Amino acid sequence: MLRTPSGGAGNGAAACGLMSIGAVLNVLREEFPEVTISKIRFLESEGLIEPQRTPSGYRKFGPEDVERLGHVLRMQRDHYLPLKVIREHLDAMERGEAVQLPSLGRQRDGEPADDDESEGPTAARIGRAELLAAAEIGEEELDEWESYGLITPLPDGGYDAEAVTVAGLVVELGRFGIEPRHLRAVKAAADREAGLVDQVVAPLRLHRNPQTRAHAEARTKELAGLAVKLHAALVQSALGVRLP
Repeated sequence: MLRTPSGGAGNGAAACGLMSIGAVLNVLREEFPEVTISKIRFLESEGLIEPQRTPSGYRKFGPEDVERLGHVLRMQRDHYLPLKVIREHLDAMERGEAVQLPSLGRQRDGEPADDDESEGPTAARIGRAELLAAAEIGEEELDEWESYGLITPLPDGGYDAEAVTVAGLVVELGRFGIEPRHLRAVKAAADREAGLVDQVVAPLRLHRNPQTRAHAEARTKELAGLAVKLHAALVQSALGVRLP
């Protein structure tokens, strides 16, 4: 459960328990450390949340907005659902309807599983225009990022959901003077870590038993999480700092 700060003494938005987008980011990062302001803005542009606006145009989020954001991010992370499906699911919940969370990429009810065609969950995808809007960048910047391998389009020209997270982080690092070309070493390190994980789980993915392949997916997530934690710990140790 996401924790939101209670409204203390004060006036205006603070007295009403409303939060700035920066405060929301801090709350969400307890569970979703890679979420960015760009990602929150993108989800707003897709109609997943509707924060209030001050007369000067600043976003103000209520506890229900933060909770809804948590649901959206959780369904993307854990179930690989596209935003359209997530929006419909949340809207149905708000109407009080008893709905079952859809599971993409699996056989339909009543249909037997086919070992040769069974696949894992289908990842959410976004279009190029959506990615540009979410990251608040232009075509030339995205082309540059792609040339360095920081973001890679899918065969159909779209992008996976993680592209939004990567784009947001590249933008934030740019505010500190770190240019995309400087991040090629980070990308190379990530590829090596991914290759190491893939070596471990590859035999499970190739197994004909669908339960074994499902286990491969869970093992991949577990190993990826450990690799990310180790990477962060090594960077902190090298810099002699400790992140919150």
